[in-house]
Amino acid sequence: MGSAAYQHPARDQINMGLGAATLGAGAIVMGGPEAGVGLAALGGALTTSGMLGWHMTASVGGADMPVVITVLNSYSGWALCAEGFMLDMPLLTTVGALIGCSGAALTKIMCDAMNRDIVSVLLGGYGTKATGGGEAKKFEGEAKTTTVDEVVKLLVDSESIIIVPGYGLAVAKGQYPLKDLVEMLTKAGKKVRFGIHPVAGRMPGQLNVLLAEAGVPYDIVEELEEINDDFKDTDVALVIGANDTVNSSAEEDPNSQIAGMPVLRVWNAKNVIVMKRSLAAGYAGVDNPVFLKENTDMLLGDAKDTCEKLAAGVKAFL
Repeated sequence: MGSAAYQHPARDQINMGLGAATLGAGAIVMGGPEAGVGLAALGGALTTSGMLGWHMTASVGGADMPVVITVLNSYSGWALCAEGFMLDMPLLTTVGALIGCSGAALTKIMCDAMNRDIVSVLLGGYGTKATGGGEAKKFEGEAKTTTVDEVVKLLVDSESIIIVPGYGLAVAKGQYPLKDLVEMLTKAGKKVRFGIHPVAGRMPGQLNVLLAEAGVPYDIVEELEEINDDFKDTDVALVIGANDTVNSSAEEDPNSQIAGMPVLRVWNAKNVIVMKRSLAAGYAGVDNPVFLKENTDMLLGDAKDTCEKLAAGVKAFL
């Protein structure tokens, strides 16, 4: 299944029809009919509910899928809670309530961080709460590429560096060579910090855990609200595997699908280095104009391999 949302013109009517059919078949089963009728109704309920689940999930765009995952996690908790009530097992009820509440809280955090409405997400809504009704801007220009040697020299000559990690870093498992790079730059007297978006990666806190696992000091890891105003005083913003969370169209294009979503303003730094495998759009499928800005250079390649080369280069230079 592709990451693009399945936008059927009769989407809502299909959902309501399948929901009504599922409830109707369930009512027949609860009425205690003959075995043959009951089995047929049960099979029908399973079929229509499965189709409803597939259709509702397919109608949600890839960028919103993490929200759907947290919602389903919450649902599983409430189902467990209901089972505890039915079986008169307080332990199941308590555990289910904890899972349900934590999943609901996580869903709220993610929706706020993405400027999305939970009802709109589940019903396959388009864009954020701030998205206008017009056509999104077309950004023109050509991205500039750079080399490892040039980036090494830039890092060595800089005094302040903010690293913005994303899902690409997690996929490449590049946190360990990145930690070595940060250690060498810090020992050389550079001010190095990490800027973490609330939904960086695929879940809140994923990148925090990833960096902690590699042994990155927690005091140099800062949240979006704490670090966003510091980019204008930063020599280099090093973006590793992040895309949508640093997309300037969220602030520059009111008709963008991610309009109004809080993003890290890396483009305000004096120099921006974006490390990605390719120039493809991010999870939301929205082109990133940061790639085309004058102060941005693209360093293409695998995040782990590139971090290892940068660390080796900085070590040799210092």
